[in-house]
Formats: sequence, C-alpha cells, structure tokens
Amino acid sequence: MNGKRWKRSATTVYNIGYHLIWCPKYRRKVLVSEVAERLKELLLQKARGIGVEIVQMEVMPDHVHLFVKTDPTNSPHFIVHQLKAYTSRVLRKEFPFLKSRLPSLWTRSYYCESVGHISEETIRKYIEDQKGK
Repeated sequence: MNGKRWKRSATTVYNIGYHLIWCPKYRRKVLVSEVAERLKELLLQKARGIGVEIVQMEVMPDHVHLFVKTDPTNSPHFIVHQLKAYTSRVLRKEFPFLKSRLPSLWTRSYYCESVGHISEETIRKYIEDQKGK
C-alpha cells in the first residue's frame, strides 16, 4: 500500500477526502488582505487540532475552498462546523469591522463533495462483479 494514499488506524485502512466550500454572510467580499491571511492560519491551526489535514486551500474574497483529508470518525458537517465557528469567533474579535458589517461571519450553508481515488463507476462495477464470485 502507498503510504501517501492510505492511512491506517488500529482497525481501518482509509482514504477520505472532501472538497468543502463556504461563503461569508451575504457573500460579502471581506476575505481580503490581513483577514484572508489570518483566516488561512486559523484554518490550519484548527484543522490540526481536530485531526484534519488541509491538502489544499484557496481563500477568495467571497468564499473559501478547502480540500481536506480526514479519518472515518470526522463527518464533513463536524469539520465545517468546527472550522467556521472557530474562525468566525477569532476573526470577529481581531477585526471588529467584521462585526459591524455582518451579523455573523459565515452563512449557515456549505458545499461538500467526497473526493476519492477510485471513480463512482469503478466502485459500481466492482460491486456488480461480486455477484458472480
């Protein structure tokens, strides 16, 4: 097994990745300059704290893209909730203008797509092929 592709726990071998996207409230373009740089630091810090690896990150003025890898015990909802709550609390404290422009930093919604090494088509075919064995 390739050490970079798969990870192991005592009982599991896994490769779980998610593409996550979320936006500031009202899609305001507030994720710029010092706010954007601090947001990146905070996301990396919190992700490490909850056992999530940020493989790739892009902070745009009005949204955040993350590609994360995690273990099977972390749900996408848990990851997004932890990252959004922590970054909102710290950024609004450090940058008071965010409080005056937005009732909350982030919208309640987010986008999540699972990302895997094997395509959906390959998995369907593999499962279908098991019938004949």
